[in-house]
Parts: sequence; C-alpha cells; structure tokens
Amino acid sequence: MSGTSRNSTRKTLAFSAVAEMGTGLVLMIDPAIVAAWLLGVDISGVALLLGRCFGIALFALGWACWPGRRRTDMPSPAKRAMLLYNVLIALYLTYLGAAGHLGGVLLWPAVALHAVVAFLLLIFRKP
Repeated sequence: MSGTSRNSTRKTLAFSAVAEMGTGLVLMIDPAIVAAWLLGVDISGVALLLGRCFGIALFALGWACWPGRRRTDMPSPAKRAMLLYNVLIALYLTYLGAAGHLGGVLLWPAVALHAVVAFLLLIFRKP
C-alpha cells in the first residue's frame, strides 16, 4: 500500500472512529436525543436502557478502530475494545440492577459473565 493510500486510510479510520465514539458517548448520556435527531421518534422506558447499551458497544467499536502504530508490547485493538466494552457493560448492568432496581432472570448472570470476561482479558498478558 502506498504512503498516500495508507495515510488516507488512517484518516478515514480516524474520522469513522471519532464519529462512532461520539455517537456512542451521546447514546450513553441521552439516547432519546439520538433517536429524535436520527429517526424523528421519541423513546422512553426500556428503549433508553438498551440505547445506552448500544452506546457502550459503539464507543468500544470506535476505540478498536482508532488507527495507531501497532506495538508488540501493547494489547491488540480488539482486546482493548473488548476489555472496555465488558467493563463498561458490567458496570452499567450492575447500576441498573442495584440503583435502578431492574432485573430479569439473566441480569446478574450477564453481569457476572461480562465481569469474568473483563477479568480474563486483564490477566492474560499476551496481546
């Protein structure tokens, strides 16, 4: 790949990553505003909660796609993104269960699953 093409790809990836991280951040803060601006609809209730989960996933996707120099001593972008996603979603689901007093039969097993995956990603050193 030529230098110009590689530079254009990096710029496109950076733009896309910023767009997804920005959208994810806004979804985490206020999913209703994204639904109104993007789809022209009002959302409430469980749609707000799921919108925040979607925001966490988009933020992690943007984080994974951020172009950078690959160093052998650093975890892969996929590992960093999955770690970020699992930590944030475990914390958010815990918040929903503890402070929001919400929860179906799979809430706490999902919290445990995401926490265990995050822990495993932290302890296994190999990128």
